[in-house]
Amino acid sequence: MFSAIINGLGLQDTIPHHRVVPTADLNGALGMALGVFALMIYYNIKIKGMGGWIHELFAAPFGIWAAPFNFLLNIIEYIARTVSLGMRLFGNMYAGELLFLLIALLGSMATTFGFLGHVVAGSIWAIFHILIVFLQAFIFMMLTLVYMGQAHESH
Repeated sequence: MFSAIINGLGLQDTIPHHRVVPTADLNGALGMALGVFALMIYYNIKIKGMGGWIHELFAAPFGIWAAPFNFLLNIIEYIARTVSLGMRLFGNMYAGELLFLLIALLGSMATTFGFLGHVVAGSIWAIFHILIVFLQAFIFMMLTLVYMGQAHESH
């Protein structure tokens, strides 16, 4: 069924399993999020020093007397930031691609409604999706800047 869509869209000569939007693949989105994670660690150590970062890891937010709890909270925070950054980008881009495929299926209906739905809805969704792609890039960039800013300050 999907091969008919791909052939109808003229994509049969492309790379197998190639996505139009690279971040609609979980590997790409989480790879970029891991890059942001590495930058967070790098700037934490660069600005605060290794000792300052380790102290903040164990002492923030509740003081050094709650070191194991603070450490657990900070590790969960780092993991949650990374996973949520990647999954947010992946989920939105993947959903957009699936909607493109569903709209492309409208063209397979041999009716006037099917053709008009395919052309009209496809054109409207293409314009909307382009705006969504830019919005998601902006959100990813802003969250990266927020995380880098937080690496430059202490609790």
